Amino acid sequence: MMQVVPMSDGERDMFVLGERVRLRAMEPADAEALWWWNHDPEVMRWMDAGYAQPLVQVRTWLEERPRNAYGDVLFGIDAPAKPTAGTAEWQLIGLVRLSGAEPETGCAELNIYLGEKEYWGQGYATDAVRAVCRYGFEAMRLHKIALTVVTENDAALRVYRRVGFVEEGRLREVFRREGQWLDKYTMGLLEGELK
Repeated sequence: MMQVVPMSDGERDMFVLGERVRLRAMEPADAEALWWWNHDPEVMRWMDAGYAQPLVQVRTWLEERPRNAYGDVLFGIDAPAKPTAGTAEWQLIGLVRLSGAEPETGCAELNIYLGEKEYWGQGYATDAVRAVCRYGFEAMRLHKIALTVVTENDAALRVYRRVGFVEEGRLREVFRREGQWLDKYTMGLLEGELK
């Protein structure tokens, strides 16, 4: 469900709410967290990692990135802050993106990762995937959401299957990790299949 929330300074912000998370537009202030996650080998284990970038370049990318629009929607995933976070109510724990959307096909590609490892394995990724898919089907009027995932990434596969994604094909030896070539599944979720 989308909700417009008045902010303390009188501005309004839009959140996509899940049961446990809220999704919101990424901001330049999120650059440091994104930089840390992108340089953590454990977080990036199953990702097609690019080349190392300085923090200023990540911040510039977030500042200059076009605003969210039909073809490319990038959300930060916020979860209730852990007691160690001080006074913050919400903590940025990851990001989720629907990209490549075209009205002619009604399809988009999903990418997600949680960078805050203390939130892994607790249902936050499942809730974020479910929320962004609901947003894609309801607000963007998509017919299909697709993704690729390394066949050995058991945690991600559990999340995708739980939400309703099904394997549609296999890409052979397209991901290299630790000197070994691995396969990826292509998975899809049609409008009306979301669990």
